[in-house]
Amino acid sequence: MAEVIRMPLLSDTMTEGKIVKWNKNVGDTVKSDDVLADVETDKATMEVVGYADGTLLYVGIKEGEAAKINEIIAIVGKPGEDIQGYLAAENTASTPAAASAAPSATPTAAVSQTPVVTPEQLGVTVIRMPLLSDTMTSGKIVQWNKKVGDAVKSDDNLADVETDKATMEVVGYTDGTLLHIGVPDGESAKINDVIAIIGKAGTDITGLLVSLQSNGATPAAAATVSAPATVAASTPAAAPTNESTDGRLKASPLAKIFAKDKGIDISKVIGSGDGGRIIKKDVDDFKSAPVAAPKMLVSGQEGYTDTQLTSMRKTIARRLGESMFTAPHFYLTMEICMDNAIMVRAQMNEVSPTKISFQDMLIKASALALKKHPAVNSSWMGDFIRTYDHVHVGSAIALPEGLIVPVLKFADQKSLPQIALESKELYDKARNKKIQPQDFTGNTFTISNLGMMDIDEFTAIINPPDSCILAVGKIKEVVIRKGEGFTTTQMMKVTMSCDHRSVDGAVGASFLQTLKKYMEKPVIMLV
Repeated sequence: MAEVIRMPLLSDTMTEGKIVKWNKNVGDTVKSDDVLADVETDKATMEVVGYADGTLLYVGIKEGEAAKINEIIAIVGKPGEDIQGYLAAENTASTPAAASAAPSATPTAAVSQTPVVTPEQLGVTVIRMPLLSDTMTSGKIVQWNKKVGDAVKSDDNLADVETDKATMEVVGYTDGTLLHIGVPDGESAKINDVIAIIGKAGTDITGLLVSLQSNGATPAAAATVSAPATVAASTPAAAPTNESTDGRLKASPLAKIFAKDKGIDISKVIGSGDGGRIIKKDVDDFKSAPVAAPKMLVSGQEGYTDTQLTSMRKTIARRLGESMFTAPHFYLTMEICMDNAIMVRAQMNEVSPTKISFQDMLIKASALALKKHPAVNSSWMGDFIRTYDHVHVGSAIALPEGLIVPVLKFADQKSLPQIALESKELYDKARNKKIQPQDFTGNTFTISNLGMMDIDEFTAIINPPDSCILAVGKIKEVVIRKGEGFTTTQMMKVTMSCDHRSVDGAVGASFLQTLKKYMEKPVIMLV
């Protein structure tokens, strides 16, 4: 069966995407990880991957033209496969494929005689699984925050979706009534699969579901989930303020994780989110009654707990495993005296509108050093090395689900207060499940800092597609000889992991020397 490639949702405010360039032509053989086209959104130019093997049978949008979200831009399938049914369902103005066949020809099995029903005819909006990360192929519905029959607004969070990077929110961007849910809680959907339909209450969408299913655009089991909007309206509402009318607890995945870790009964937490939904802050602020000490286990009793891997954790394992065993790593360690940095930071924070951290200073220093040593600001591309003109610094942070790397774009061009403000906003978005793909993609260099966790020094695995990653330890007071006596100074160790295919030892060492100069004399970063 052919795979329909639609314009994906590549940013939270995107309504359409402009095809900058097609990287494949009709008739070309394509693989699931091939970049079919470069698409310009309202935020950036990004790549569209088909996630399907086969032959490119159809290109629906020319270079330089734009397509709306979920509009068909390409079809991949077997050579010679009939795709007219897909196109007929998309365009109501076009005649069915059978009508364009030779006169008096027998209708072929490739085109169903079921009347084609489109969302436009019914005045409804089809919500599809959006592309929420650059490596995402499917998303798992952690929980639906709305049920069939509920009125929804354009900015409502319809569902929490677990991707390979994080658990994120899916917003419908339309007002109406939730008429259909295509994927139940706990199940996954591929990119562009139909996950919901929103429209006017009472709209009969049976014909639309048949049309979508006949084109492979929605999971086969979806039809059993939908129900008329009037059914849900008659359901009695008798539940606490933090439960939905069907008795299901309304809480974000992150809030549930934190409540479990802290041993808090989340059903006793009062939610402050939309509709009484419990968020992480509510769990943090919750004051529970004293709990009796747990009973001690019998001496010698064995046991273990198996934790299912999240999509994010699986991707971290795969990508870093590929990096460690594909890229030949070597490591360079250097000590940096932080006395001046401590003093200058304190002075800057007396006037800075946003508190500047040592991590912010490292981001700025690294960005300036990368401009002086562009070979470090590069990627190994297999048969060539790509050296970037821009500097996008990733700053790794740990979440309960795993590691994520928010990216500060054009860090070399920003002041320290700007970096401090933007990094804080990115970290908050990551922790509160608000981070978007453009916020954690495009890095050309990465910093991983464990100094705040009392780690002296460590080595980090390179974060693809970067050539290097900087591992930062804690600032530590040490005794040094000075003149005839001894004194103390504040030192910090950094270790840079380098991909020897694209960065040589001398190049990495020169970069660290420049970084050391900026951190030991931070005033020159301000000039």
